[in-house]
Amino acid sequence: MAHSKSIIPKSNAFDQNLSRRTFLRSMGISLALPWMPSLGLRSEATGKLSYSVSPLSPPTRFACLYFSNGVEPEHWWAREDKGGMVMGPGLAPLRSFSQDIVFLKGLFNQQAVKHPSPHLGRVPNLLSGAWVSDDQDLIKVGETMDQRLAKHLGMRTRLPSLVLGIEPTEMRLEDGLSMLYGSCISWESDTKPAMKEIYPSRVFEALVGDGTQRQLDRSVLDETLQDARSIRNRLNHRDRIKLDEYLESIRSIERRIEMASEEESLEGWQPTLTEPNLPPPAEGLPQDIPRHMKLMSDLLVMAFQMDRTRVATYMLNNDLSQMNFGFLEGVSGSLHLDLTHNGRDPALEAMYLRTNQFHVQQLVYLMERLRSIEEGDSKLLDNCLLLFCSNLFDGDKHQADEMPMILAGGGSQLPGGRVLDLGSRPVEERRACGLYLTLMQKMGMTITSFGDADSPLDLDARI
Repeated sequence: MAHSKSIIPKSNAFDQNLSRRTFLRSMGISLALPWMPSLGLRSEATGKLSYSVSPLSPPTRFACLYFSNGVEPEHWWAREDKGGMVMGPGLAPLRSFSQDIVFLKGLFNQQAVKHPSPHLGRVPNLLSGAWVSDDQDLIKVGETMDQRLAKHLGMRTRLPSLVLGIEPTEMRLEDGLSMLYGSCISWESDTKPAMKEIYPSRVFEALVGDGTQRQLDRSVLDETLQDARSIRNRLNHRDRIKLDEYLESIRSIERRIEMASEEESLEGWQPTLTEPNLPPPAEGLPQDIPRHMKLMSDLLVMAFQMDRTRVATYMLNNDLSQMNFGFLEGVSGSLHLDLTHNGRDPALEAMYLRTNQFHVQQLVYLMERLRSIEEGDSKLLDNCLLLFCSNLFDGDKHQADEMPMILAGGGSQLPGGRVLDLGSRPVEERRACGLYLTLMQKMGMTITSFGDADSPLDLDARI
């Protein structure tokens, strides 16, 4: 346990008006105690102590899986039936998990609909509902719900959150805006994205390494800093701030790896996995897309099982993705962006459907892995809240007045086999931020508003 000199009087050592972190103090030394349920957990909103958390209950985890450019609308539907949920062809891979999902229809981000950029104004605000700056000189969106969760839960795990992706972060311009917007759905603050990791070997190192064998490819970081210094003096004040924020995002990945050498004292609950159950991935970037995606899902599962983090986002592709889906049967000659913006060409629409099914298969693979792991009397899937979504509905029309969304897992917290259609409800009841507020509350946060939502979404409602 960490120790440091204390300047707080010994008489305060067992004051019941305590924060989560409590200290034993004696002879000028402070020893940090693990969190103890009997001491309670302080509410961020009210400041009151709560004693309702069971020390033996597995924690709830959250993960968002994002796929770009929307869906083929004719085939993306679900309805409840006496025999169970009936799903359209786009959701076919999920049929065996129909009792573990809630199909959401009609949720949207109002600021995204208003934005003039049909893509970059509707991606980085996916998990915040915030306005995306349309000023080329100002990168600004809003803190996302996953990072709000990370700040709330991050002290209990080695990594506050896991930010994963498949395609690299892009810095070119599109629609007059930075493709940084199209490459990041997780934002630590209004101006700072949480930079995603696309190399499986680096994710593995962050989860299980001691930070000594790899310093985030120190030579790469050093070269980046050297290049930055060479141009910094030529930038105006605003651009210097932008450059500094980008470099700070890169450094944050390095710090996460360094944190791997620090172990947090465990709460009463014990993770079911203490050592990695995967071999270290090979260096470099996998060139086989299905294998790359499955490997990142495996690492995400391992992170949850080892309790290395309880919050994750995973971008299966960037917005305006150039991913080539030629590895799928029946798909050839077009990149993902071309398939999704197809002008209603029947041949391209059929291939678009196959890419939708492929993305759904990634959710199914993750659910299968989570369902195979026991945690006491439950499955790991029961202790995970999974959000599967895209920023657009009909990708060809850039439709943003609703988003394709599926909730999975959750056990008793989220009874499945249901369709929740909010399309005909008032705008206040269709805000995606209401869903995010509900999920954050289920994760233990006692906040009452988030983004443009002042009330949580009632996930127990029926059609």
